[in-house]
Amino acid sequence: MNAPSDAYGWEIRVPMLRNPVIVKQLGLAIGVPFALLALLLALISGQAVYGLYGLGLMAAMWLLAALVILTVYGGRYDVGFELDDMGVTCRTQARQRSKNRVINGLTVVLGALAGKPALAGAGMLAQSRQQESLRWSRVRSVRYYRQSKTILLRAGWLEPLALFCTDDNYERVCEMVARQTGAQQD
Repeated sequence: MNAPSDAYGWEIRVPMLRNPVIVKQLGLAIGVPFALLALLLALISGQAVYGLYGLGLMAAMWLLAALVILTVYGGRYDVGFELDDMGVTCRTQARQRSKNRVINGLTVVLGALAGKPALAGAGMLAQSRQQESLRWSRVRSVRYYRQSKTILLRAGWLEPLALFCTDDNYERVCEMVARQTGAQQD
């Protein structure tokens, strides 16, 4: 199953709000908790108008987050990948990594100044994930998304790593993933 292969790498700019895999991951990571919070807020507030204020504030935060993504990052995720016999390495490209360092640093500092350790921790966690690796031996499932040229590797339920491919390299990357994991395309 682990036939020898050469290392292969590429870089890509992925549209964050148009890639279905990213939108689904954002929906799970951000949408579900906010939806549960909105439901709880609606149930607790009952007929009080203050519940609507809370829901409005949450909607405003969503819009602000989307504006930040569009303004600071141009709505794109700049990422590079390297596949070899050991596994996959995914790293944020240098220009975006610099922007991330500033934003994550501000998040840590502002979280500390505001006395919000969870916010400071989120900034540190985000900074630590500028490069991730996944060994082939840890991959438990593979899903191929031909339409968006994306391959989703999972080591566990909470450990996904998406390979965003170009039109030119999608088939080659699929073959490499299938050779290393035994997971064939449908």
